[in-house]
Amino acid sequence: MRIIVNGQQAFGKAVLEALLDKGEEVVAVFSAPDKPGRKPDPLKEFALARNLPVHQPPSFKAPEVREQIQALNPDLAVMAFVTLLVPEAVLDAPTHGTIQYHPSLLPRHRGPSSINWPIIFGETRTGLSIFWPDDGLDTGPILLQKEVEIAGDDTLGSIYFDKLFPLGVEAMLEAVDLVRDGGAPKVAQDDSAATYESWCRKDDVGIDWEKPVADVHNLIRGADPQPGAWTTHAGRTVQLYDAAKVAGGGGSPGEVTEVAGDGFTVAAGGGGIVVKRVRAEGEGKIAASEFAAAAGIAKGTRLG
Repeated sequence: MRIIVNGQQAFGKAVLEALLDKGEEVVAVFSAPDKPGRKPDPLKEFALARNLPVHQPPSFKAPEVREQIQALNPDLAVMAFVTLLVPEAVLDAPTHGTIQYHPSLLPRHRGPSSINWPIIFGETRTGLSIFWPDDGLDTGPILLQKEVEIAGDDTLGSIYFDKLFPLGVEAMLEAVDLVRDGGAPKVAQDDSAATYESWCRKDDVGIDWEKPVADVHNLIRGADPQPGAWTTHAGRTVQLYDAAKVAGGGGSPGEVTEVAGDGFTVAAGGGGIVVKRVRAEGEGKIAASEFAAAAGIAKGTRLG
């Protein structure tokens, strides 16, 4: 099949590389526009290194983009991490249409931060969907899904890089095979079971130490490494990473109950949070014990 890859960043590059290694005929790559002052996108760099034509339209709504795609005579478009809206007329331009990767078990967690929210909500399972996109936001029929466990110590980073990233590349290859063989399902999503969450941003991840320790822990790990759950100390925002929850320990919410070589412990509702790495406002990420020593954090210090 003649395939177009549309995507960006490391995941887009990995999908393109896997398709080429498998011997697929990739006829063009569409990537996000370059951003001034930033390094070229990894997908774009890899595609150019493999002598593939690269297109970077600022919008897919322009009629000439659809004409450009039609001129390539593609059988299938593969969307691997696309943040621009692609209208249905462009999605339908290839003979077999377009398939897209989404890192949640649709119809749950539609939206752009679909890995953060299941962790923050304390869920124990998540996964990925390969689906047929339409004009809605993550609403098209499902082609296939893969489920993964959210372990008690998983973070946004571990769920994505250790689980959903490699599994997503494999799932994309499996989906392409299903399309080629004529057996690719199109299972309508159950809209009655759908959820949608917008971007997980800084304003969403401020820590309330009065909340149950499990909720605080879920918030920290669901925002680790981005956008970084935060508290305050001495008027500065401090983001917390590599956290673990412990039972008991005393102290009132937000009070530092222990400072040790591997970090410091902060009391929350019904337990404590051991923090091992932090990033203070205007500084880089450092060991929590190093920050505690420099900032004068000791037992009895109050955060937040």
